[in-house]
Amino acid sequence: MIELKNGGAYLVNGTEWIEDTADAAAAIAAKTGKNVSKEEAKQGTIAYGILKAHNTSDNMEKLKIRFDKLTSHDITFVGIIQTARASGLEKFPMPYVLTNCHNSLCAVGGTINEDDHMFGLTCAKKYGGVYVPPHQAVIHQFAREMLAGGGRMILGSDSHTRYGALGTMAMGEGGPELVKQLLNQTYDINMPGVVAVYLTGAPVKGVGPQDVALAIIGAVFGNGYVKNKVMEFVGPGVENLTPDFRIGIDVMTTETTCLSSIWKTDAKVEEFYEIHGRKEDYKKLDPADVAYYDGVISIDLSTIKPMIAMPFHPSNTYTIEELNANLYDILKDVEKKAEVSLDGAVEYTLQNKVHDGKLLVDQGIIAGCAGGGFENICAAADILKGKYIGSDGFTLSIYPASMPIYMELIKNGCAATLLETGAVLKTAFCGPCFGAGDTPANNAFSIRHSTRNFPNREGSKLQSGQISSVALMDARSIAATAANKGVLTAATEFDGDFNAYKYFFDANIYANRVFDSHGVADPNQEIQFGPNIKDWPKMSPLPENLLLKVVSEIHDPVTTTDELIPSGETSSYRSNPLGLAEFALSRKDPEYVGRAKAVQVAQKALEAGECAGKAVPEVGEVMGVVKKTFPDVDHDNLGVGSTIFAVKPGDGSAREQAASCQKVLGGWANIANEYATKRYRSNLINWGMLPFLIEVGELPFKNLDYIFLPGIKQAVIDKKDVIDAYVVKDGELKKFGMKLGELTDEERQIILKGCLINYNRV
Repeated sequence: MIELKNGGAYLVNGTEWIEDTADAAAAIAAKTGKNVSKEEAKQGTIAYGILKAHNTSDNMEKLKIRFDKLTSHDITFVGIIQTARASGLEKFPMPYVLTNCHNSLCAVGGTINEDDHMFGLTCAKKYGGVYVPPHQAVIHQFAREMLAGGGRMILGSDSHTRYGALGTMAMGEGGPELVKQLLNQTYDINMPGVVAVYLTGAPVKGVGPQDVALAIIGAVFGNGYVKNKVMEFVGPGVENLTPDFRIGIDVMTTETTCLSSIWKTDAKVEEFYEIHGRKEDYKKLDPADVAYYDGVISIDLSTIKPMIAMPFHPSNTYTIEELNANLYDILKDVEKKAEVSLDGAVEYTLQNKVHDGKLLVDQGIIAGCAGGGFENICAAADILKGKYIGSDGFTLSIYPASMPIYMELIKNGCAATLLETGAVLKTAFCGPCFGAGDTPANNAFSIRHSTRNFPNREGSKLQSGQISSVALMDARSIAATAANKGVLTAATEFDGDFNAYKYFFDANIYANRVFDSHGVADPNQEIQFGPNIKDWPKMSPLPENLLLKVVSEIHDPVTTTDELIPSGETSSYRSNPLGLAEFALSRKDPEYVGRAKAVQVAQKALEAGECAGKAVPEVGEVMGVVKKTFPDVDHDNLGVGSTIFAVKPGDGSAREQAASCQKVLGGWANIANEYATKRYRSNLINWGMLPFLIEVGELPFKNLDYIFLPGIKQAVIDKKDVIDAYVVKDGELKKFGMKLGELTDEERQIILKGCLINYNRV
C-alpha cells in the first residue's frame, strides 16, 4: 500500500522521480534541458516558497517566521492572553481567532467555562480579535471555512492545526509561541526537511480519508520518517480526491509527528474557496519543474483498505480485514500494550468483545476536525439509510464540525436519515477527541472518527478504577458497523451507492453570531474575569547552580501530553495555573505532585532569604555532600527544584500545560532520551525549563535521587555542549553528562530569565 524511499529524490515535472545519486544531475538535464543543483532543487518545493515568503531573517537555514493569522480555543486562549498581558500586550497585531469548542458544554466546574468564554469575548473586543461562540464550529473547521488561504501560514495553539489541503502551511504549537507572535516576535526554527507524499490512483468505494491517514501514520510514526519535517502532498492522485477528502487526511498528519503539511492545489480547491465566498483567497500551488525532497512516501490510493487504529495510539494500525481474520492474536497484542500504557492499574481485555467469532463494539462516534466533515457525514447517512442501530447497548453520536455543515445536512435530508436510524446528532464540539463527551461504559470499546485514541482519551479514569478504550476508524466503516448493530464491519462491504451531495455554505450563520472586530481594538473595554482565572505565579530566573530531585521516572517507549497533564475534566481548570497543576501526571504517577511540592518548599525558602536545608532537611543533607566538592555554593547562588525522566515525552497535544504545570510546581528541567515533538520541547524552553538529553542506556540516577548541576547558568551562557552533572549517591558525587541540544540565542535568554513572561517583562 505504502512505500518509503530510502533517501532523497528529485521530482521532475510533477510525475517522474530521479534517485539522489551521482548521476542525478545528468538525468535531470536529459529530461528537462536544465542544469539544476540540489540546492536549487530544494527551493523548488511548495513548502520552501511559503517559508521564504514568511521568513523575516536573511538566512533560509535559520528561519524567523511571522504568521498571517493565529487561532486558539477555550482550553488555551486564556493562558495565552494572560501571558501576553503580563508581557505588555496592547493590541493583537494580526487576526487572532478565539474559538470555543473544547469547554463548550459548561458542564463541569460551575461557572468556570462560561467565565472563560466571556474573558475571550471581552479580550477580542479590547485587543481587536475574533470570537466564535460555543457550538458554532470546531477550531479547525472555522479556520478552513474562514481563515485559510493559498500561500498563507497560520499558527494555532492546538496540535491539529493543519490546513495544508487548502494551500495553507499551518502549525500547532504551545501557547508561548503564539504569545511571541502577539508580541511581534518570531517563530524560530531551522529550515525543515521536506518529504513528498506522492499519490497515485483513486480510493475504492467505501474507503475514506481516515483510512488513508491511518495507513500513513502506521507506516511512518514508529520510524520517525517525517518527524519535524514538512509533508508535501503531490502526484496525479491528488486530483482524484475532493477537498473534504484531502482535509480528512491532512488533519491527521499531526499524528506522524511532522512539523506541518502542504498540498498542491487545483480547480477543486479553487471551487472550495468559491463555495465559501472567498475565491480571491485561492492560489495555485505546485512544485517547480525540478524539486528535491528529503524523502518520498509513495501511495497508490487504490490499494488502501478500510483501516483501524487499535488502542492506545493512532499508529497501532491494521486493516479491518486483517483484524477480523486474526482477532484473538491482535487483541492479545493490544492487551500486552495495555500492560505498559496502563501500568497494570486496572484489568483490561478486549477478548470478551468477541461473540460468535466477530468483534462487537459498544459505541460509534463521528466527530470533530477529522470526522465531522460534510462528506464524511453524508457518506455515513448513505450507508445507514433504511437501517437502524438497534435497541441494545450500541450507540452512535455524530457531531458536524460547524453549524453551516449542520444546516446543510438538515437541508439535504442527511440529518433526518441519520436520526431515523437511532443515531444522535449533536452540535460542533471537540469533547469526544479529548475525553469530555460520550464517555462509554466501563470496559466498553468505542470506534471513533476522531484524532486520537490515547489511554483515557475517551474520558475514563484509571484512578477511579475505570477503563474503556477507543479505536480510530473512518466514518464510513463506523456507519457500516452501526448498520450491523455494532459488529465490526468494513465500509467496503456496503453494496449500495454513495450520492454526490453538493455543498452550499451559508456565511450568514457566522455573520449573525461571530464577533469580528475587523482588527479594531477598543482599549476602553473592560476584561471580564471569572474567579477561576488566575495570573501566573512569579517564576525565578535560572540560578548559578541547581539542585534537582528526580520526582518521576517513566520508562514507557513514548509518554503523551495526556499523561503529563490529563485531558477531559481537567480542562476546566486551565485558566488556573496552580489549580490545574494539581492534576499533573495524575494518571501516570499519582505521587508526582506531592513529591514536587515537597521539593519546592526548599526553593521558596531560598526566595524568602531563608535556609533551604532547614525548610527541607533532606536538602540540607544532600547539600552537605555537595559542599565537600563545591564549597562556594550557598543560598545566594543556588536553586532547588524537581525534574522528571521520560524516555520520549511530549507526543500528542500542543498544549503548553504539559510543561507549565511542572514549572509552577517547581520543575526546572526534563531529562529524556529524545523528545517526541518539537512543540513539547519548545513548551519546556518557553517555561524556562532545561530540556536535557541523556544517552540511551542505564541511567546514572534513579527516581528520588538528587542531581547537582554546578555552574549551570554559565554553561547555558557559554553554549556548552555537554553539561556536567552529579548524582548524589551514598554520600558521594558521581559525575555524568547531559546535553541541551540546539538552542537559539533567544531560547537561551528565555531559560536564563526563567520563562517567556520574564523574558518579555519590562
